[in-house]
Formats: sequence, C-alpha cells, structure tokens
Amino acid sequence: MTKVGGLEAIFMANRLALSRYLRVRLRGDGDGEDILQELWLKLADIDANLIAEPLAYLYRTAENLVLDRRRSAQRRTAREQEWTKGHIDGSMAAPRDAQPSAERMLVARDQLRRVDAVLDALPERTAFAFRAVRIDGMPQKQIAAQMGISVSAVEKHLQRGYRAVLELKQQLDVDIDAPQRQVAEGIDDGDR
Repeated sequence: MTKVGGLEAIFMANRLALSRYLRVRLRGDGDGEDILQELWLKLADIDANLIAEPLAYLYRTAENLVLDRRRSAQRRTAREQEWTKGHIDGSMAAPRDAQPSAERMLVARDQLRRVDAVLDALPERTAFAFRAVRIDGMPQKQIAAQMGISVSAVEKHLQRGYRAVLELKQQLDVDIDAPQRQVAEGIDDGDR
C-alpha cells in the first residue's frame, strides 16, 4: 500500500464535505462519485508544494469538473436535438411511405458495411461504448458501470467513435458529390 500525502491526504480528509458540495452543485444528479473519482485521478499529477491553498484548489477543481460535465451534457443535448429536428422536419429523411430504389438500397448497404468496418477498426472498448449507446440505446451510466469506468471516460470513447464516423461521412459525402459535380459541370467519363 502506498502512502497518501499532499493533496491526496487533504482530499481524503475532506471527501465527505466534497461529496456533499457536489451533491448540491449537481442537484442530486448522481454524478458526484464520478466527479470525485476524476478529481482523485487528477491529484496524482499535481505537486502539492506548488499550491498555496490546497483545500480551495480541490473545491475549485471539483467546480470545474461540474462545469465540464454540464457543458458536455449541453453539447450532447444540442447535438441530439439537431439530429432529431433534422429527421422530424423531413430534411434528412424520405417520407415514411416512400420505398427506396434498388440503387439506393445497394448504396445504403455499402455505407452500412463501411460504417461497420470503421467501428471494427476502433479500439474494442470504444467500439463497444459507441455501439451500446448509438445502436442499443444503453444509458451512459450503465455502460460506465459495465466497463468499470466513469461516465466521463465513456463520453471520451463516444467522442472517438463519433470522430471516426464523421470522418467516414465526410469521405462518403466526397464520394457522392464528385459524380454529381461532374454531371453538373458537363464532364463525362468518356471525356477524360
């Protein structure tokens, strides 16, 4: 067992007070333990001798983690609302009764195959978290518990997954736009 000193000792002595503070700040959200875990992990990299007011530092860092959590939740909510809005107003989806053409179905299957390949290329934990949230609809807290990590760590895995899928989407957009642009510009494959 390693000796706990410096900021870690102050953290341990004030853990209950920090927990109460987080419970009030989070309005009973339940993420207080996750934030305390994050705070504890951050302390390992900090030289306590450089901090004039260690207890104030712990509270300020806890507050910053609460703010980070809120900003992340706001971004997630905005992203989900934007996605939902795009699908509800019809700008991103075909009418429900429209049957896609055979060509569109082939393109969609190819795109799905490419998405699967991108997800398969991700680290195993990242792919699991991404599929669990986006495909299975599993709550992030449940995934965190299942993986033995914090919700924040799950969010980091999701960000990696979203980046990979976004890069593929951008590539697919380029692949789709190129032939359309050629037709619009009057370029025929036979002209090359």
